[in-house]
Amino acid sequence: MTALKNDRFLRALLKQPVDVTPVWMMRQAGRYLPEYRASRAKAGDFMSLCKNPAFACEVTLQPLERYPLDAAILFSDILTVPDAMGLGLYFETGEGPRFKKTVSTLADIEALPIPDAQQDLGYVMDAVSTIRRELNGRVPLIGFSGSPWTLATYMVEGGSSKDFRKSKAMLYDNPQAMHLLLDKLAQSVTAYLNGQILAGAQAVQIFDSWGGSLSAAAYQEFSLAYMRKIVSGLIREHDGRKVPVILFTKGGGLWLESIADAGADALGLDWTCDIGEARRRVGSKVALQGNMDPTVLYANPQAIRQEVSNILASYGSGTGHVFNLGHGITPEVDPANAGVFIEAVHEMSAKYHQ
Repeated sequence: MTALKNDRFLRALLKQPVDVTPVWMMRQAGRYLPEYRASRAKAGDFMSLCKNPAFACEVTLQPLERYPLDAAILFSDILTVPDAMGLGLYFETGEGPRFKKTVSTLADIEALPIPDAQQDLGYVMDAVSTIRRELNGRVPLIGFSGSPWTLATYMVEGGSSKDFRKSKAMLYDNPQAMHLLLDKLAQSVTAYLNGQILAGAQAVQIFDSWGGSLSAAAYQEFSLAYMRKIVSGLIREHDGRKVPVILFTKGGGLWLESIADAGADALGLDWTCDIGEARRRVGSKVALQGNMDPTVLYANPQAIRQEVSNILASYGSGTGHVFNLGHGITPEVDPANAGVFIEAVHEMSAKYHQ
């Protein structure tokens, strides 16, 4: 494989020295970019974009043509795994993801297959290898998956939810069924991420988008336990390099110490945490990724730069920080403001690495 020209993202995740703080954005290939919208129109719909490796590669690389980002992230969706389990993923305009089938009983869950990463999700692996080839060592490629709990909520609810009524009812009413579902998902996600690593992903992130909806005890039992299981089963070295693992629980700020003990290399933080306080709490155990409020990108350039400065100062000197938003960039952001953000991180962070 081609040598990396810019490896500061991987170095920071492993707490190795860097020249400036690396930066990327969750959902950096997305609807805020006019070129993404053009590609999606050409593909026909969102799933056609995901399932065509050439299109997935095209939109993965689009933000790198605009901005000096330190990593690319595979363009895909967290719900590819439940789709491969036979639930029939589709997207309603304005409504987000939906499933043709849901799971509500132990029998439904027992009938679910564990997908074969290479056969059932081969289009994702083809996208990873295509992107990796086209990157040609420019920056590292991040692979990803949803967490078992997050995937389970979509499978039980049939789509997104405000209160997770059906998922939580199953959790408390029929924990045996929920644990079986989460165990199958943990096996599926482990195989899926390992497939991405073998295809060329150089770091992986687990998105626990809905872990923060759980009580403290339920989070430990029904979300973190299964992410820990995945982390323990991942390939951690490939192509002669370590493959860092990032765990991101939105709303997980109360449980940082527990998440830091789960075996990953880095924790993603949402914007509700102070990153300096998070660093004090987890010590040198893990790197931290985050954590600017995405809505700051609606502000003027001076305000964006000020918030970047505040977060860098809060983290302080030394490595182990990957700058990111505290969640995904939103569709209405002016692409020029994203550029201000990325340039500010590189410009203002150098003094923290001398």
